[in-house]
Amino acid sequence: MINAVARCVMIAVALLPVATLAEPIQLKMAYFASDREPPYVSVLRPFADAVNKQAKGIIEVVPFAGGVLGRNFPQQAQLVLDGVADMAWVNPNLTPDRFPDDDVLEFPGLFRDLKEASLVTTRVVAAGALRGYEDFFVISAVANFPHLIHTRPPIASLLDLRGKILRVNNLIEGDALRALGITPVILPVNEVALAIGRGTIDGATMSPNSLFAYGVSRITKYHYVAPLGGGPLAFVMNRKKFESLPQAGQDAIRKYSGEWTAARFIEAYDAGNVQAMSDLKSDPNRVIITPPRSELDALQATFETVFDKWRMESPRNLQLLKLVETETARVRAGD
Repeated sequence: MINAVARCVMIAVALLPVATLAEPIQLKMAYFASDREPPYVSVLRPFADAVNKQAKGIIEVVPFAGGVLGRNFPQQAQLVLDGVADMAWVNPNLTPDRFPDDDVLEFPGLFRDLKEASLVTTRVVAAGALRGYEDFFVISAVANFPHLIHTRPPIASLLDLRGKILRVNNLIEGDALRALGITPVILPVNEVALAIGRGTIDGATMSPNSLFAYGVSRITKYHYVAPLGGGPLAFVMNRKKFESLPQAGQDAIRKYSGEWTAARFIEAYDAGNVQAMSDLKSDPNRVIITPPRSELDALQATFETVFDKWRMESPRNLQLLKLVETETARVRAGD
């Protein structure tokens, strides 16, 4: 009897490593804000569900929304590099020193719509052309578009915006608005409503969809339809962690990255922007300012001046711009 028991114990011990190996590798997916917000609903959650189904028993993407792993939006990329999270949603514009080349995607007038902006961003990042992404496997790289100007104080024209303090999404947008006499302040999107409410800033640039998603619609009433650019966004994973995964796990993540996630972002954000603009226009308590041709011409002339200055700063800028223009032409041609 004793010998039989001993043999059973030895067999059980021998099988322990097999049982351990059978457990899927858990990957922590961080999101800095609510699980009801557009990036989580349209990109992160569908990605996690698809990968978990494809690689069941091999890897498991575990969502941590609500800022559980960190609420500071500018620090999300660092959370991934430090191993606090394995993947996270980031805004590269909040850390321009880390992602210095994203400005090539931010100029007003580059793109016609959100789909074009997002697909070009996806392809340029996938080509490895932009600095700052080397330590990440990029699951998704897209662009929120278009940005409009929303204010709490009354405005009726471009002249009324001069002297205002506005939250901007990125340095390029800031340079363009500064040239118009506006004081730009870069802020994470989840801090905008509070800053306007406190009177620290007068308003913000953001897409119609984000206006409602982050509560800014509750404290702004005036909406200036300026022809601004967009803002790159990314869903990134620690590259070393990615490369350490079994091949089947890597294949599942690759399958649901790139244009797969971009398609879901585009569908959700396009629909959200259309609905948001409809809600704005149908609300009698809101003022929608559509600039006349004279103001549009003035805006375009100012933006071109800023763009020309950026073009001349370095040969690299011209190379990046050529790549963006090439990819834009491909998207427009349906390639």
